[in-house]
Amino acid sequence: MQSQDPNRPVPPVVDDISKQIIAQLQEDGRRPYATIGKAVGLSEAAVRQRVQRLSDSGVIQIVAVSDPLQVGLFRQAMVAITVDGPLDPVADALAEMDEIDYVVLCAGRFDVLCEVLCADDEALLDVISNRIRTLPGVRTAETLVYLKLRKQSYQWGTHRR
Repeated sequence: MQSQDPNRPVPPVVDDISKQIIAQLQEDGRRPYATIGKAVGLSEAAVRQRVQRLSDSGVIQIVAVSDPLQVGLFRQAMVAITVDGPLDPVADALAEMDEIDYVVLCAGRFDVLCEVLCADDEALLDVISNRIRTLPGVRTAETLVYLKLRKQSYQWGTHRR
């Protein structure tokens, strides 16, 4: 049996009702609390309190999600990177770049994946050639240009097990 790290914060309890509230907000982040309350069997005030607790504890955040194409970001790509040495400095440098919206450390053939959103091919080439590949520690950077988006979902974390 593993012992728990005493310095690790205790994750908040997310019960079935909270998961239902999260699912409602994932469908429409502006859905009125009264409407959510009717769907999950709680009062508007109880839903408001739960949403506030979920937000304060970092379980959820409510943000506007834009369509990259509608805001002029016509070229999107995933860049798969192999690194010589520590991964964190490379990942941290990538996370600081405005054109990069997603950075993960991973296992397998690549060490780091990042998603790049740019106006056009010229801007993408600049980010990859002059900013990513020149980072200390980057050994290789393989670019996977997106051709057509088939699915993008923001409904994770509420599936029942």
